[in-house]
Amino acid sequence: MYPRSLEKLIESFRKLPGVGEKTAERYALLICDSDIEDVQEFAQALMDVKEKLTHCHVCGNLCEGDECDICRDRDRNHRQIFVVQSSKDIIAMERAGEYRGVYHVLNGLISSSKGILPEDLNIESLVERAKDAEEVILATSATLDGETTSLYLSRLLAQNYPELLITRIAHGIPSGGLLDYADEITLMHALTDRRKMGG
Repeated sequence: MYPRSLEKLIESFRKLPGVGEKTAERYALLICDSDIEDVQEFAQALMDVKEKLTHCHVCGNLCEGDECDICRDRDRNHRQIFVVQSSKDIIAMERAGEYRGVYHVLNGLISSSKGILPEDLNIESLVERAKDAEEVILATSATLDGETTSLYLSRLLAQNYPELLITRIAHGIPSGGLLDYADEITLMHALTDRRKMGG
């Protein structure tokens, strides 16, 4: 139907999450209609993230260089560590603008079904960093793997630092969410993390 080069481009776009056949075709045809300079700029941006991006040697976040901007920021509370599954979780938290501590990226979750063990994750450096921390906030997802990882980390950290405050973010019914649409884990957290009402 299409020339081979265009077919290959469509196939490449289809590999992106949430991109179906029609959207991939639209993207590919847009590239065909674009100026060569725009296409070269786009291609260079793709190459730059592969060649320039690395993981922060302190927290594991994506960055250019040895240390990310958050770890370099001396105005942040470096004694409060927010533990997340991936760098995209940091972006979501930073958008909220409420948190002023630092982060630690696990780069995955413990998963027996996928064969991912604790030693496959960025855990050793978290234990080392926790030595100087006042609080470690566990913010893994409210899934079976997220719960397993959170439980493992809380036990490991408590074993190494009995005085360390280890907390877990609350997971419950989202704003505007209906009870009958919530799954069992969400309902369990909503009940466990309930708060006293005023009055």
